[in-house]
Amino acid sequence: MRIPGNGWLVLLGGGEFSFGETVDADFVWLDKVPPGPIGFIPAASGSDDYARHFADYMREQFDRELEVIPIYRPRDGRRGRNAERIAAVPAVYIGGGVTDHLLEAIAGTPAAEALARKLDDGVVVTIAAAAQAAGRWVRSFQPNKMLPGFGWLPEGVVEPNFDPGHDRRLRKLLAAEGVRWGLGIPAESAILLGPDGVMEVAGTAFRVTGANGDLEVLGEID
Repeated sequence: MRIPGNGWLVLLGGGEFSFGETVDADFVWLDKVPPGPIGFIPAASGSDDYARHFADYMREQFDRELEVIPIYRPRDGRRGRNAERIAAVPAVYIGGGVTDHLLEAIAGTPAAEALARKLDDGVVVTIAAAAQAAGRWVRSFQPNKMLPGFGWLPEGVVEPNFDPGHDRRLRKLLAAEGVRWGLGIPAESAILLGPDGVMEVAGTAFRVTGANGDLEVLGEID
């Protein structure tokens, strides 16, 4: 389902952390993270405020420190120091925002390589637009355009902030080349993909196999 590795890939559907909407899912993934600061990549939003407020949330709610990994644009993704920062922390949280901005800053850079390696020895957490970027394809903000994602789910796509009553956007992703299955993850829910096909779900999520397949409440993925 995901690229091989001994770490965890966390896909958060969305939700506003400052209102406590992600707190239950955050407890689940943080339980898998060894001591040390959580790395935070702001590339999707480009917002310093996001990082500052999220740092307060991590400290006050979970007594965990946040270290901002300053990737905002492609030159930041190419900096070896940022790849080293990714390698040094036990977990990296990629914040939400605009998927196009995230891919532009990271895809094909040493930072992307470091994140893929982190999936072998740590935890990579993605939320909303960043969760979609984990898949084979993403929906661009440009009308009727798709972009290659990071490919951590080589045959899969992700629709965050998912409403099972309105699945048209997920099915459009499912029709893209090379896609066999898709995940619909509502806000406040999360899917955690671990070593050897292990999967955990916080909240409720959905799976579809094929563009015309039926929506299934996610239990166990073969």
